[in-house]
Amino acid sequence: MLAVMCCLVMSTVRADAEPRVVDIPTRPGVSQRLLVVAPPMPKAAVILFAGGHGGLQIAPDGAFGWGKGNFLVRSRQLFVDQGLLTVIIDAPSDRQSPPYLAGYRQMSEHATDVQAVIAWVRQQSGLPVWLVGTSRGTQSIAAVATRLSKADGPDGLVLTSTILTDPKAPSVPAMALDKLSIPILVAHHELDACSHCAFAEMPKLMQKLDALPRKQLLSFRDGVSRGDPCEAMAYHGFNGIEREMVVQIAAWVQGR
Repeated sequence: MLAVMCCLVMSTVRADAEPRVVDIPTRPGVSQRLLVVAPPMPKAAVILFAGGHGGLQIAPDGAFGWGKGNFLVRSRQLFVDQGLLTVIIDAPSDRQSPPYLAGYRQMSEHATDVQAVIAWVRQQSGLPVWLVGTSRGTQSIAAVATRLSKADGPDGLVLTSTILTDPKAPSVPAMALDKLSIPILVAHHELDACSHCAFAEMPKLMQKLDALPRKQLLSFRDGVSRGDPCEAMAYHGFNGIEREMVVQIAAWVQGR
């Protein structure tokens, strides 16, 4: 049975593998719903940001109204198995209808919501907190990191299937990443056929990270691609290589 925690109750994150739904206050009258899974003796915490419109619509019982096949969402137990406190973030309570996070990921209110989540995870766990995004989720975490101070922001970023070009909103390479000093891991499939994520555009991103003291690009060519090239069962979603992906991400986050 999933435990639902009121946004006014800040109970300590338990070190077990039982998923819990947690609502925390962020802005006045707004709360942020999370699905939290804590392994025994976690070594770090990851907050996972799905792509697409980002409206996961997490129910009180932990079911997903949308996005359960997303790479990060479907791989959540793999992160837990690697010793990471794993938090899946939904759209906030005032964005629980279309367009959800579309057009919102780079707004100051989004950064405020995520700042509150980072603070809550740190308070409850005492762990370093990393933001992990996939596809449109990379626009969220990059924008948030550039908006927040080092004290309030994440301890590191993991960008997977990064949005490298976007005619309607700033792509990740177009953001002020050169002002960051936190570690950044980039993971990308070389055969990603999504028009916003062509591997040929990767040098633009890595050049923006050039001054960082710790950064790395992990590239992949294995797996299976099915359906829409921008969806979760294509190379874009690391279909068939989820475990390999997560093992390498977890090792890098933990400095192994």
